[in-house]
Amino acid sequence: KQWYQRRVREYQTFQHYFKRINLRMDKLGTAAKQRYQKLLDDVVPFTVPRWLFVLGILFYFTYRIISLEGWYISCYALAIFHLNLFIAFLSPKIDPSFEMAESMDDDDGPSLPTNNSEEFRPFIRRLPEFKFWEQTVISTLIAIFTTFFDFFNVPVFWPILVMYFFILFFLTMKRQIKHMIKFKYLPFTHGKTKYKETVREPVVPAEKTKEEPIDEATLIPI
Repeated sequence: KQWYQRRVREYQTFQHYFKRINLRMDKLGTAAKQRYQKLLDDVVPFTVPRWLFVLGILFYFTYRIISLEGWYISCYALAIFHLNLFIAFLSPKIDPSFEMAESMDDDDGPSLPTNNSEEFRPFIRRLPEFKFWEQTVISTLIAIFTTFFDFFNVPVFWPILVMYFFILFFLTMKRQIKHMIKFKYLPFTHGKTKYKETVREPVVPAEKTKEEPIDEATLIPI
């Protein structure tokens, strides 16, 4: 009986200690997430420096691949992942083909806008610009990290990977451009018609006429 009670106390002590460790880890994880989110919020306005940083780490990754003459699988996987991100960045959030199919199922069929009072729906990307940048940075840093370990260096014939990537890039971009032409949308602001805001001229109040003094006795202006 004493042995059983001693084991129960040890189990309770271990459980209490494990709960304290778990609570402390949760606090550390929450603090790390808050700091990471704060860092992301701080760099949101700096679009050009953010993408210059991406070019810098991509240049460093390319330099390591060329200088080490290996890790071509990591380079190929990174290129395919970046291509998928770029396609999601160019694609609308709601595919127009799905909307057309749903409208064809209706009894009235698809309808076109008939006046200017209908709701304007701007182009919304499937992958926003900031998420595109964030995932590009994370994936590139992971690819750089893999170049420090030899077991990621799988021997392959790299010209085949390069040729296959360019073929895949050409076919994917061709399909995306056809989709853009078919549904008449442009994912970039360059080249679109820009309307200037009409500036209303301030209304100048009319000048008050100077009243002439009136003689109270005769009611005749002086």
